[in-house]
Amino acid sequence: MKRLSVLGSTGSIGRQTMELVRRYPEELSVTALAAFNKTDILEEQVREFRPKVVCVYDHDAAQDLRARIHDCEGTVVTEGMDGLLMAAALEQADMTVVAVVGMIGIRPTIAAIEAGKTIALANKETLVTAGHIIIPLLRKHGVSLYPIDSEHSAIFQSLQTLSGERDSFFDGSPSVRRILLTASGGPFFGRSREEMEKFTVEDALKHPNWSMGRKITVDSATMVNKGLEMMEARWLFGLRPDQIQVVIHPQSVLHSAVEFTDGAVIGQMGTPDMRLPIEYAICYPQRKERIADALDLFSVGKLEFRKPDEENFPAFAMAGEILAEDVSHGQMTGTTLPVVYNAANEYAVARFLSGECGFMDIPRMIRRAVDAHRLTEAPTLAEILAAEQETYDLLGAR
Repeated sequence: MKRLSVLGSTGSIGRQTMELVRRYPEELSVTALAAFNKTDILEEQVREFRPKVVCVYDHDAAQDLRARIHDCEGTVVTEGMDGLLMAAALEQADMTVVAVVGMIGIRPTIAAIEAGKTIALANKETLVTAGHIIIPLLRKHGVSLYPIDSEHSAIFQSLQTLSGERDSFFDGSPSVRRILLTASGGPFFGRSREEMEKFTVEDALKHPNWSMGRKITVDSATMVNKGLEMMEARWLFGLRPDQIQVVIHPQSVLHSAVEFTDGAVIGQMGTPDMRLPIEYAICYPQRKERIADALDLFSVGKLEFRKPDEENFPAFAMAGEILAEDVSHGQMTGTTLPVVYNAANEYAVARFLSGECGFMDIPRMIRRAVDAHRLTEAPTLAEILAAEQETYDLLGAR
């Protein structure tokens, strides 16, 4: 029995993780849950899975959940960051699923690693902003980390062909020439900047292939999501920037691939369904019965591959610049530049979703924050969080 602590249990990844537990009740169980404030969903999850600990980050929502589940003996309700850290590192858990959104995921991921928990990671920001802290910590504690992201899962699966290099690729492999990181292009690929200036929140949330949360769907529309995945791949697979090639693939059937030094290209294909990478990360190294719809290549008909459009997607182009600058200070060093890029995007997307700015204001705000920042090399956790707050303060001051 593998016991899970699920951080972000009410979000898209969290709910699909719960579905996996329902599917394999004799192999998986839930010992801790954590969410921000969705107490209606949390109550249902607590009553079904009876975790030892449930964390509600928001104080008022935590009070509400305590009242809702007062009859659920054996479940302790915690709150805030202290509660999140407790859920992440709970003694009874074997694996911590990190599916919270944003840089709030860094500290609980560290806590889980230090407690010796296997990590299933769906939170890009943790490695994007603190990879130079996380990777050495994984090595120190002998902890395995499995990516839940569809693209990184595809790369991880493709790398399983390398004999003797199955679990950890953080140092890279001399057999790998580059990775092909696929992107759907989102709802706006092929449109001009002038057109995108007019697009609304409703337009941005109409992703052609994937069903995701609002924030990540907007990130797909700006292609910031792909920029963050490039930065994350650098840490996950020990890659240089020139070893990461983004390929626009509108059908989202090839989820990513690896090109080896002999010219062979091995990729992972399937229907666009997040349940597959979730299942692979949580059940690794086992492959279970099919959970997603079968891939019918006859129905797909054709697969298209195009170059990214850096001119009309300036936030994506910035990500490449930042990755190159970050690595120039040392492959394992890191700087605060990715922190600022990520924080500025989070701020801008929140304003866009609330109707306070336009779609193309998102890359403009990111550029403003990045240009104003004086980077710090090998930042501590405190310096990472300070750079995040400074970015919010800069943009909040208009």
